[in-house]
Amino acid sequence: MDLLAALTPAQRRLLAAALVLVGVLVLAAPRLVHRGGPRALAPPLRAARTVRTAPRLVVDVAGAVRRPGLYRLATGARVDDAVAAAGGGTAHADLTAVNLAAPLSDGEQVLVPARGAAGTAGGSAGAAIVDLNSATAEQLDTLPGIGPSTAAKIVAYRQQHGAFHSLAELDAISGIGPAKLAELKGLVSPP
Repeated sequence: MDLLAALTPAQRRLLAAALVLVGVLVLAAPRLVHRGGPRALAPPLRAARTVRTAPRLVVDVAGAVRRPGLYRLATGARVDDAVAAAGGGTAHADLTAVNLAAPLSDGEQVLVPARGAAGTAGGSAGAAIVDLNSATAEQLDTLPGIGPSTAAKIVAYRQQHGAFHSLAELDAISGIGPAKLAELKGLVSPP
C-alpha cells in the first residue's frame, strides 16, 4: 500500500476509474464476443450451387405458326407446347392436321400445315406431307400402303422409341418393307 499512499488524490481517482473500466470490459467481453464473435468467426457460407435446369428438348417448329424456329422445351413437352412456344398457329393454320397431344423428342420437327395447302413451298402438288412424328393413326392411314393396323404400329413404335429421324426407320415396323418405303418417299417427313 505504499504505492497508493504515494499517489495524489487525483491520481488515485484516475487509477480507480481505470480499474473500474478494466472490470467493466472484463465482465462485458463475453457478451461482446457472443454477439459479434460467432458471425465474425463463422466460416464463410458456401456459395449456392447454381443448378441450371436446361431444357432437354430442342424442336424445330415450322409451317403456319407465328414465329417458326428452334425452341428449347422441357422433357415431356407435347406438340401443343411447341406450337404455343412458336406463338400459336396463324389464321391459316390447320391445327386439326397436327396431333397436338403427341409427345416431343429431341431434334424433332413440328410442321403445322396451312388449310388447303396441298403442296406449297417447294412441295409437290399432291397430298400434304404427313409428319411421322406428330400424325395420328387416322392421318397415317391416309398414306398409300398403310392401313389402320400398320398406322397403329407406327404410333406405338413412335411412343416407345421416340421420334423418327428418317423414313428408313419405318423398316423396323413389321409390315413395312422396301416397297412400302419407296411408296412413302416424298409423302412423309422426315424424309
